Amino acid sequence: MRGGTRTRKDRPEGLLGQLRRPPGGRDARTMLLAQFLDRSGTGVWAAASVLYFTFVVGLDARQVGILLGAAGVAGIAGSPLAGHLAGRFPVRRLLIAAHLLRLGTLGALLVVTRYEVLLAVVALTSLGDRAAKTLEMLFATRVAGNRRATYQALARSAANAGYALGAGVAAIGLAIGSREAYQGLILANALSFLAAALLVRRTREPREHGRVAARTGEPAHVPPAAANPWRDRGYLRFVLLDIPMNLDDSILSVGLPLWLITRTDAPHALVPAFLVINTVLVVVLQLRVSAKVGQPRQAAGAVAVYGATLSACCVLLAVSSGAGAWTASVGLLIAAVLATAAELMRSVSSWELAVSLAPARSRAAYLGVAGMSQSVQKSAGPLLLTGAVMSAGPAGWIVLGAAVAALSVVQRRASLRRLRAMEAAAPVNVS
Repeated sequence: MRGGTRTRKDRPEGLLGQLRRPPGGRDARTMLLAQFLDRSGTGVWAAASVLYFTFVVGLDARQVGILLGAAGVAGIAGSPLAGHLAGRFPVRRLLIAAHLLRLGTLGALLVVTRYEVLLAVVALTSLGDRAAKTLEMLFATRVAGNRRATYQALARSAANAGYALGAGVAAIGLAIGSREAYQGLILANALSFLAAALLVRRTREPREHGRVAARTGEPAHVPPAAANPWRDRGYLRFVLLDIPMNLDDSILSVGLPLWLITRTDAPHALVPAFLVINTVLVVVLQLRVSAKVGQPRQAAGAVAVYGATLSACCVLLAVSSGAGAWTASVGLLIAAVLATAAELMRSVSSWELAVSLAPARSRAAYLGVAGMSQSVQKSAGPLLLTGAVMSAGPAGWIVLGAAVAALSVVQRRASLRRLRAMEAAAPVNVS
């Protein structure tokens, strides 16, 4: 309507409207609920795990560090393993198995006391966690088709709401502080996996949307050696460059709090505000961002925006050191907003490119390899920030920001080049 008022039909649906009618219909809505319950349990465990191992099990700091490191390494293997298996078995059954694996390992924590056994149990839990996330991505790619950016936005909103609920539940248990309270938190996490498995069981096995290029508008061309993502240098380059494109996660969870405490005069009570800012902005803005980054070329452009945004965040962190308490507080809060803005860009662009740059017939294996970038960052990101960036002082943040910005430009150009090559090689349909 030119010069007229937009009708209700023309207006984009809000979060609640999209949740009622998500891409993929009833099965997608059931899966989103399963993800919400899964992340609620994960939020409980994330808030309580270190304290549980320290005060209930009686481990020292070195043992806890080794335990979490083993979990990180096992998580790296979870994504490619899930992608490999998804090319041979139904995604739905594999996802149920991943939920039940974590149900069993969390239950084992209630009775395991030997450190060597704890290492294996925690590693298996992390393996199942990363495998589940990759399988959820595959499920979404198939049920949502070319509306996967919208589905990803809904999944991110559901996940953040789940994490917030889990953290709230954990706070109650931690306030009580007894052994029974900690065990109750573990049991709550385990039950969340059981509930998620039961919900996934109610869905139908999704069909592969990518098999017919005309259905999704994606090129169906398979480049040389495409059946094996480990031999596809172009895709491996994308995955390698995607690792620093996930650093916003470590900056929010590790960099901001530690920098505030060790290098600024900002009050320590400001630390919880970072999580609040992140959770609220993701829930409110994720759908709007996904609406603007729904195509492969838009996703490639968003990568460059990610680099610029995270670079600005790093600059603010650098200048906050040595500033007064109020100035540092304002700078750190704005840095949290910028890190969240970068996360919003990354959460849709990284996934869209991972799907679009993969050949349709080998997509499961390719997405399994792509999922490694987040796992590697979760293991290496905190070490990079604490061992190199923060130890170098403000200059460390400046160098990190410049490096991420430069790599984001390289990632954008490489992605566009591969997209052009895939489109040029795609067969032309003659009606």
